[in-house]
Amino acid sequence: MRNTRLEVNLDNFKYNVEQIKKYTNKEIMPVIKANAYGTYINKRMEVIKEFDIVAVALVTEGIELRKKGYEGNIFILNQPSISDIDDIIKYNLTIGISDFSFLNECIKREASFKVHLEIETGMNRTGIQIEDLNRFLDTNIKSSLKIEGIYSHFSSADYNNEYTEQQITVFKEALDICRERGINFKYIHISASNGLLNYNLDFTNLVRPGLLLYGYESYKDCSKKIPLKPVCKLISEVTFIKRVQEGSKIGYDGSYTCDIDSSIATVPIGYADGIRRALSNKGYVYINNRKAPIVGKICMDSFMIDTTGIRVNVGDEVVIFDDEHITLDEVANLCNTISYEILCNISNRVTRVFIKKK
Repeated sequence: MRNTRLEVNLDNFKYNVEQIKKYTNKEIMPVIKANAYGTYINKRMEVIKEFDIVAVALVTEGIELRKKGYEGNIFILNQPSISDIDDIIKYNLTIGISDFSFLNECIKREASFKVHLEIETGMNRTGIQIEDLNRFLDTNIKSSLKIEGIYSHFSSADYNNEYTEQQITVFKEALDICRERGINFKYIHISASNGLLNYNLDFTNLVRPGLLLYGYESYKDCSKKIPLKPVCKLISEVTFIKRVQEGSKIGYDGSYTCDIDSSIATVPIGYADGIRRALSNKGYVYINNRKAPIVGKICMDSFMIDTTGIRVNVGDEVVIFDDEHITLDEVANLCNTISYEILCNISNRVTRVFIKKK
């Protein structure tokens, strides 16, 4: 069996959930899209069944949860395609809605399912413009859709207070318009990880944590506000060791040249598994209590490390990140990206091993 694995600590996940509940005092709708940010926790029904409502991005993700036995509310964050309507009905999914053409198609089909109104407040991605809200509600009256919630999305709740306050103002205006028309919502939500950390909004009753659930900072130093335990460790092993002479070139294009006689080890995980090529000749791993640099270009299925001066044997464990010796943020920074992308891009070729002690 391939001994390259992503260890996923379910106890740490539970701890993070408890900390978020304590911090916000609101119901949690965990964002488990993209295979729960690459962790595959979405496939662990004993964990997911603890929530009354969960959020995914795609109808296919919602269908998978239903087929696995999840009976709670499944909210599709993004308004789906018209071609998804039959599956939305069949699998009892709840969707965000903001598009007139989608709404009119539902009216035409006499489709009936639960929706949350998505309000455009400044993200400018999707959502009902505030000036169109009354017309949207007028059109919805003709439909069989069940309005259950209202929501929006902050664009910069981690650093731009003025813009975020403008978004809050627009969202509250939309909420007032709906209430004046006699609409009462079961769910009112706008805060994802950054929003719930920085804004205590008493008019909302639901939060949508994403990265925080998995124990990683959604912005620098936010863990000073809420204690977190990282959920994942990405681990592989040494499969081959060779001695090479000074001047030897390593990997594709000979992009690295050894300046002394060296010991080079091969690690069987590559860019097809989610190891970014940006780490070529720049990243490092942790092995036998030492950091070892990545040398040569990352290959599709493997990469090489310089283990000169380190006692290493075939089969020795190689840590790519564990947030103890090497953090996920360190890896992301070396790749000039964000931790979300590194985590989500770990492919299905990497075995997920779930850790649970409690």
